[in-house]
Amino acid sequence: MNTRAFRRSAVAVAAFSASAIVLAGCAGSDTPSESGAATDEDITLTVATFNDFGYTDELLQEYMDANPNITVVHNRAAESGDARANYFQKLGKGGLADVEAVEIDWFAEAMQYSDLLAEAPDSVKGRWLDWKEAAATDGDGRLVGFGTDIGPQGICYRADLFEAAGLPSDREGVADLFNGDWENFLDVADQYQAATGKPMIDSANSVLQGIVNQIEYTYTEPDGTVIATENPEIANAYQLVTERAVPNSAYAGQWSDDWFASMANGEFATMLCPGWMLGVISGNAADVTGWDIADVFPNGGGNWGGSYLTVPADGENVDAALALADWLTAPEQQMKAFANAGTFPSQLEALESDELAGATNEYFNDAPTGEILSNRAAAVTVAPYKDAMYFQYHDALQNAVTRVFDGTEDEATSWDTWVAEVQAF
Repeated sequence: MNTRAFRRSAVAVAAFSASAIVLAGCAGSDTPSESGAATDEDITLTVATFNDFGYTDELLQEYMDANPNITVVHNRAAESGDARANYFQKLGKGGLADVEAVEIDWFAEAMQYSDLLAEAPDSVKGRWLDWKEAAATDGDGRLVGFGTDIGPQGICYRADLFEAAGLPSDREGVADLFNGDWENFLDVADQYQAATGKPMIDSANSVLQGIVNQIEYTYTEPDGTVIATENPEIANAYQLVTERAVPNSAYAGQWSDDWFASMANGEFATMLCPGWMLGVISGNAADVTGWDIADVFPNGGGNWGGSYLTVPADGENVDAALALADWLTAPEQQMKAFANAGTFPSQLEALESDELAGATNEYFNDAPTGEILSNRAAAVTVAPYKDAMYFQYHDALQNAVTRVFDGTEDEATSWDTWVAEVQAF
């Protein structure tokens, strides 16, 4: 593979069967101790993540087995908003984990405080897709984030529920069904609801997320101009979601206990799926045999999510924490995390591997997830510009959709509330 062309296009391959754990041909080592624990003293390292990074107890035990003096404790928040609140409350003040995960939507915010983060060693530079590494490099040339995953999206669906609704249920048929724009996606949702009496979509705000991730300039422009409330693309996205997705969604947002439970009970039939969502579904609906994934996404392609590991500079074991972050994001561990949770690798050596390209996922009806997510990565043409305020603007817009879903405000009133909130930021 032409690495330069690969980096320019950011085309990657992904997902694999649980047995495809070992990454052949990688220059890096799979031995935890070779990443260097940086100390011989008995220490405890804390790792704070959210959702599911694929860092299982077994994976972390590998590191501890190779470094007997180190105990790794993993603390996981339910979702990234909780992690963000904790991160900025404590950054530079003490009390953060030795290794802290940061989600892409608020990573630019974290980069404002890059001087409070430890610099990654030179030995890890050049491992990642160019744009992934560039986003974690500050104005002084310091790399302060270890890239974990990226999130090209397909559509996960319940094949059994589609069949019962009289819709195509095989992957190719579902891809043809959803091949179109967002209006087409919502037309299919209407067909499903008419046939079953149930919503097709898991979350109205997931649709908003999918649409917004296809807009290059959303809430601000690179020169700092705030365009959020005047941007017709954002206004159109809000209108489409509140008028058409809200009536056909089971929930306003994601990550509630009921939302997790509904992956198994059939309350909805589709989810917009970045690679990391595969592990969320299989982990919460382990006994369901109907989930599958189609090689399609409304309006082309979209990337949702992707994170970094950071090491607060005021930690007690900074060198050891850097060594652990290095190991967790090495190609071999990215492959293992992807086997565990579907997190799509951002390391070049992992992305170029034959194992990743040919991988399947048994839970998703043996879907060729390597091929599917590779195609989904190739379909991504826009990376939204995200400045330090992106998370706040977007979170407030999601809250506006939630108010409409809950019936506490109508569409126009909730938009006006959002406008007032943006002006007050």
